Amino acid sequence: MGKMCLNCGNILSDQAKFCPKCGTKQETQTRQEGKFCLFCGATLEPGARFCSNCGRDLMAAKKGNGGAVHSNVSAADYVKSGFDKVAGTLNEKIGESGPVKVHLSDLVSEVFKKHTMEETEELFIAGTKKTTPKESEITAKWPKPWLYSRVLLFLAVTSLILYFILIEFHNPNAYPGFIFMGAMTVPFALLIFFWEVNAPRNISIFSVVSMFFVGGVLSLVCTLILYNITGAGDLSYGGAMLVGFVEEAGKIVVVAYYMRKTNSKYILNGLLLGACVGAGFAVFESAGYAFQCLLSTGADSAMMDITLLRGVLAVGGHVVWTAIAGAALAAAKGEEMFNIQQLISGRFLFFFAISVILHGVWDCPLQFLGSYGKYIVLIVLAWVVTLTLISSGLKQITRLAQQKGNENQ
Repeated sequence: MGKMCLNCGNILSDQAKFCPKCGTKQETQTRQEGKFCLFCGATLEPGARFCSNCGRDLMAAKKGNGGAVHSNVSAADYVKSGFDKVAGTLNEKIGESGPVKVHLSDLVSEVFKKHTMEETEELFIAGTKKTTPKESEITAKWPKPWLYSRVLLFLAVTSLILYFILIEFHNPNAYPGFIFMGAMTVPFALLIFFWEVNAPRNISIFSVVSMFFVGGVLSLVCTLILYNITGAGDLSYGGAMLVGFVEEAGKIVVVAYYMRKTNSKYILNGLLLGACVGAGFAVFESAGYAFQCLLSTGADSAMMDITLLRGVLAVGGHVVWTAIAGAALAAAKGEEMFNIQQLISGRFLFFFAISVILHGVWDCPLQFLGSYGKYIVLIVLAWVVTLTLISSGLKQITRLAQQKGNENQ
């Protein structure tokens, strides 16, 4: 229960006369036209009856409280307000401005619709010199990906068939296929998601697959070199953070190579390049763990369990961690040529630190909310950052197009 400061949107107690954040006197402010939505804190247009951000009826809120301009705030309002504040901060840190709008429904709205082979072929020809749109033609609307769901289904069915061969026929020839396909299912489907979300449409599927395989292996090499230098490997609290730093650093070195090679300037490009390297790393690492488990225990069930568990948890692991860092590197680079100084810029280091912390907490012995509570929380946090960066990437496209238009006038 509470109300929101009409000046800054901070959540207050019903009895508060002054906002502890901005100092605005609430009694005086209630007699003025509200500047912020009482439910979500968004800036209102003069005379607005409904909030343009959350759609709530502003007049109904006033009448329901005996004429007072504040309203009881539900748990959903607290969550929405908290997300807006976090997303707004992240958006500013990446270099963009304005309210962050996340359209989750757009990310799944096309999944359950029927799509033709022609539509699929049109997707696969994107990113070539002939099909890459001009900067002025790039759309900044929220993308509506769907191919990732088909890839997920295709890879999952393949894994299940190999699982059936192992269970029913006990044929050892199916071990390599099951381990690799099981490790690949979620990371590669996520990679296709980031490829579809890449609104500039300037990176081809051939380049994506190439960076997935080659970049994944190169990131393993870089990580192993850093392991030898640092002696990392202990998964205590401090050791887990060092492991997180080593692995994220190993991957970002490869992302930086590809960013320099492609001269990418868009945040969404950075998300995709990071996802390519992160997905490749995740697949080879998970396959390695499953194979080690099979060799050490000789038990099919243990190997299958670790393959399934790592596959499910991959939705919030290496792919999104490296995508976050890649987006920050692209934002730090901008339209300049790549240089080492960009890797020590505050903009990049802020988001790189987020990736390292997410990774470190994931690996450390901390547990809460049961066996998997920690992972669920970390997955949600990683996707809050990722979705904010997608929104920021679309804002960047709009901003660059406006700058280009102003230059041409």
